[in-house]
Amino acid sequence: MAHNSPKVTIALKKAGSLLDKVVTMVEEDKYCISIIQQNLAVIGLLRSVNELLLEGHLHHCFANAMKSRDEKLQLTMIEELLKVMKTAQKK
Repeated sequence: MAHNSPKVTIALKKAGSLLDKVVTMVEEDKYCISIIQQNLAVIGLLRSVNELLLEGHLHHCFANAMKSRDEKLQLTMIEELLKVMKTAQKK
């Protein structure tokens, strides 16, 4: 599966580490702009992970569903993708 990609795992671990740093900075009452910069780095990493996951999903799960003759599965995959894209646009 695409979500087992080493790139995904590494990016998630980096985001987790950076998020821990942000929490520590907040607890230590560090300068607001410094906290915001680190927080934006976490957000950037998580966006990258989402892109990697979506790319993997399209290349594997979605492509396999579209190759199948299961119209219900195909429609489900399309609806899932639309739902995720709508959610992403709201963020």
